[in-house]
Amino acid sequence: MTLQKATFAGGCFWCMVKPFDQWDGVHQVISGYTGGHIENPDYKQVKQGNTGHYEAVEITYDDSLIDYQTILDLYWPQIDPTDPDGQFQDRGEQYRTAIFYHSEEQKGLAEKAKHALADSGRFSKPIVTEIKAASVFYPAEDYHQDFYKKSKAEYEEDRAKSGRDEFIAENWQA
Repeated sequence: MTLQKATFAGGCFWCMVKPFDQWDGVHQVISGYTGGHIENPDYKQVKQGNTGHYEAVEITYDDSLIDYQTILDLYWPQIDPTDPDGQFQDRGEQYRTAIFYHSEEQKGLAEKAKHALADSGRFSKPIVTEIKAASVFYPAEDYHQDFYKKSKAEYEEDRAKSGRDEFIAENWQA
């Protein structure tokens, strides 16, 4: 078994765990913070929006069971790749979308996928999801981990209010 990492920002990290967590070969999905300029940020600091961090998920996967391209293909339909100011009800730089690559191969696949999406005509606005080199990933506090399992009612209520599911249904499942 060869474990690899994939890191994605897609708005609220609570909503980004479940879509990846349920696939064979995905070893772990951790909610956390990356891309900022202070060490060991906490939720309160990141939520204020002045640390430069993104809320993100770090996915550890067995590349003999699921490859990066498949994980990348799972990522795009979870987000609005045209929104430069956050995702759904969550606004601010900490909720922007980004793909953080861990290798040149991941970078190439991410860039190819972004260009293909831009050329597809699916969206009339530009694709603004950034593709950046992975940096230090700080796991979020324990209560944020596996939130959709541990706090099911609160997760479902927050997700329902967000508008994410309606956007996905309208733009990705059509």
